[in-house]
Amino acid sequence: MRLMKLLGIALGGLASLYIAASAGLYIAMRQPPERFGAIMSKVPMVAMMILPFKPLWMSARAGHLAVGQAAPDFALQTVDRSRTVRLSREWRERPIVLIFGSYT
Repeated sequence: MRLMKLLGIALGGLASLYIAASAGLYIAMRQPPERFGAIMSKVPMVAMMILPFKPLWMSARAGHLAVGQAAPDFALQTVDRSRTVRLSREWRERPIVLIFGSYT
């Protein structure tokens, strides 16, 4: 009976630690990219294998736009850094299609 009680305490402690680590990771994911990168550089790789990284990431970075809503305005430099492109300015001149992804 004593062994079962100790096992229950140990499992409860591990579950609490897992929940706390997952919550900490989620909070880190909600930070600006520079700060998130600084935090993640200190997280051991084994944590990425144990914690639910992908579901937390999809929730933390989901955004709040619905289909048909206007995208928030932003500015980016062109690849050759010759000029800055602002979404609101370009949209007035022609239709814009935003594609996010990797082509590698």
